[in-house]
Amino acid sequence: MNIDLSINPDLVRDLLTRFLRSEISRTGLTRAVIGISGGIDSALVAFLAAEALGAKNVLGVRMPYKSSSQDSLDHAMLVIETLGIPHKTIPITEMADGLIQKFPEMSNMRKGNIMARSRMITLYDQSEAFQGLVIGTGNKTEILLGYSTLYGDGAHAINPIGDLYKAQVRQLSRAIGVPQPIIDKPPSADLWAGQTDEQELGFTYEEADKLLYLLVDQRYTPEEAIEAGFARQFVETVIRRIRRNHFKRVMPVVAKITTRTVGYDFLYLRDWGT
Repeated sequence: MNIDLSINPDLVRDLLTRFLRSEISRTGLTRAVIGISGGIDSALVAFLAAEALGAKNVLGVRMPYKSSSQDSLDHAMLVIETLGIPHKTIPITEMADGLIQKFPEMSNMRKGNIMARSRMITLYDQSEAFQGLVIGTGNKTEILLGYSTLYGDGAHAINPIGDLYKAQVRQLSRAIGVPQPIIDKPPSADLWAGQTDEQELGFTYEEADKLLYLLVDQRYTPEEAIEAGFARQFVETVIRRIRRNHFKRVMPVVAKITTRTVGYDFLYLRDWGT
């Protein structure tokens, strides 16, 4: 089955830069803070933010841990230098190890979550210092699969690329001028040596994008997705991940007692007279 995920990059670029300008100005701010990892997602967001707000109004923050790869640091600096944005390098090793070293048996997953949340703390501190909004860098594939750390890389004020699948992120990145080495590198959260997203997930982003598009955007049932050519085990694995990680995509669930419950009935700007 031919599944076409191509976008109109000029139109999407225009929509996302206008989104960034309007949503940031709505808060009374004019600046943005972005964690630059050296990967394609944060690179694309940095390019969009620099175009929307002006390079001087975007702070790029590198936050290496002691096991972070030099390639990631170099690619992050390549983005920063290409755009000419102000930047800081703030190592998180001492902060993260304050907790990690207390538990010698700690798994890589626990360590990775601590690193991600240490980076979130760092970004929000810089948000106050720079007077800029923290911009998210998670794509639609990651969000649907729950491939993020709650209150870590999943914490941000707004997200310009959260409705773009990974393949669409690559397409827009090529169009906007993200350096080719960053587009070509294997996706990685860089949480420990040799870690890659696809190795950890157990399938490729290309496979996941196509299946998610059918299940989510086209509203295919699991059986229809299987009939379209996807392996039953793969379909069931992806659906389990979508369901299991729903809590990461919503505000914390509030027990409903009154007729005006936050998150259920009290939802919109108009609710407080705007």
